[in-house]
Amino acid sequence: MAKLIWLLVLAACAYRLVVGRWPFQPKPRTPQSFALAQARALLGVGPGASRKEIIEGHRRLIASVHPDRGGTNEKVHEANAARDMLLANLPVESQE
Repeated sequence: MAKLIWLLVLAACAYRLVVGRWPFQPKPRTPQSFALAQARALLGVGPGASRKEIIEGHRRLIASVHPDRGGTNEKVHEANAARDMLLANLPVESQE
């Protein structure tokens, strides 16, 4: 049992040397991943959303924030930017 614990401690230290963080620490969020998460939340889609789901979420949001319906131009621009960002980050096979 003691050998197993020492082996786990040694493996964790090696992981820290190679990766730069402990194995039990969460991955740091990059500014791009944070922006993608905000765009998904704005459009109401999940991380694995397809092109069709992203466009449908954009249509729903635009219908509620359009200036003709009492919204603002800024909200429309935010919705368009979120849609463009999510579509640009789709894997190649999902864009068809």
